[in-house]
Amino acid sequence: MTHSTASLDEPVEIGAESRHRAWGLTALLVLLYVVNYADKAVLGIIAQPLAQELGLSSSQIGLVGSLFFLTFTIGGFFAGVLNRWMSLRWALVLLALAWSVAMLPLVVAASFVVLLGSRLLLGLAEGPSSALLHTGAYSWHAPAKRGLPSALLAGAASIAKIAVAPALAFVTVTFGWRFALIALSVIGVVWCVIWLTVWSEGPYIRSGKAATTTDTDTDAGEPAVPWSRIFRTRTFISGALLVMSVYALVAVVLTWLPSYFEVGLGYSRLQAGSMFAFPSIAGLILMLLSSVIGDRLLVRGSTSRMVRVIVPAVGVLICGAILLALPSIDTPALAVLVVSVGYGFAASVFPLLNSAISEICPPRQTAGTLGVFLAIMAVGGLVAPYATGLIVDAASTPAAGYATAFQALGLVAAVCAVLALVLANPERDQKLVRGDSVRSTR
Repeated sequence: MTHSTASLDEPVEIGAESRHRAWGLTALLVLLYVVNYADKAVLGIIAQPLAQELGLSSSQIGLVGSLFFLTFTIGGFFAGVLNRWMSLRWALVLLALAWSVAMLPLVVAASFVVLLGSRLLLGLAEGPSSALLHTGAYSWHAPAKRGLPSALLAGAASIAKIAVAPALAFVTVTFGWRFALIALSVIGVVWCVIWLTVWSEGPYIRSGKAATTTDTDTDAGEPAVPWSRIFRTRTFISGALLVMSVYALVAVVLTWLPSYFEVGLGYSRLQAGSMFAFPSIAGLILMLLSSVIGDRLLVRGSTSRMVRVIVPAVGVLICGAILLALPSIDTPALAVLVVSVGYGFAASVFPLLNSAISEICPPRQTAGTLGVFLAIMAVGGLVAPYATGLIVDAASTPAAGYATAFQALGLVAAVCAVLALVLANPERDQKLVRGDSVRSTR
């Protein structure tokens, strides 16, 4: 069933929205995020055959993985700009088409330079997407009920590795790595067609020109509060450090985990691509559980600090403790289990902290705030894959190099978790950020 653009864009009153529609459109946003993470993960899937064909070293593959996150970080700062310039409908179409185009140059002319250029373009186009996807989902869900939508979006990374990565591994082994890139390009275009047919924004946040109708406490052309007031809060700073440290682990998993399983632990290429899903299964289960339980606790009166800061930070501490033991493990299956469980405990930090950050800023500034927050997060991805490649090249064996890299990532994440436990408090910082603008309307 199709709808006219006018009817799709008609404002919906808060409380009058269809919950079936809200969750259906949230699922569509999650689907795009799955494509987003599949585009990231494909480098890990095709890393070994690509390295063999082009004669690349581990450090060169790691450099490509890290430089992707350089432009990804830069792109993240444009989320707020896109949210002001155009509606979410067209912003995400523009980005999704750019991802599809970025897949194709390497198919036509495979070289290290083309690989690097295509990943840099992909990173720039993917940079703003996370903040815009979260903004779109949050537009259909009240602030106290954003834990589950956040978990589903964050779980897109897990879904991509559970469902898409094994399929990409099969395509790569059966038809070659070029067909994996072509498949992702086609999927992105198909998603755009569906999106343009069904999408409309919810009542809680509006993008583009429609945003002027959602905030009566500020002039339409100005932010509700100074950006610096949001970015200087202890919740924003410590939360950004924590997600940056965990995202470093995510980036290494995306870039290197299949290679670790294949070259380091001795599994076949198809096995390694399929086992790519194991950490994601653990992460998805723990993200959904913590977010669903967290939303219920918030409705019943628990503090956001307890649900959205303390719980995920403790999970990261558990991850750090588990990964510290990895270099001493010689059994391949046990090493896979340790990485998977450690990743799972850390993964809940993303939906819960994203929800916490959305609390401290006015609704109209959600996309801009999350854009900067997630851009800082991506700095972890900028450093970690290349550093891992250097460690692996310098190690006595690939297995020892990968284990040492994961151990270091766990230690850094644990330190950042302690900082968040001490400093982050969304309720306190919401009052600090939004207090003056609220008083000015009285």
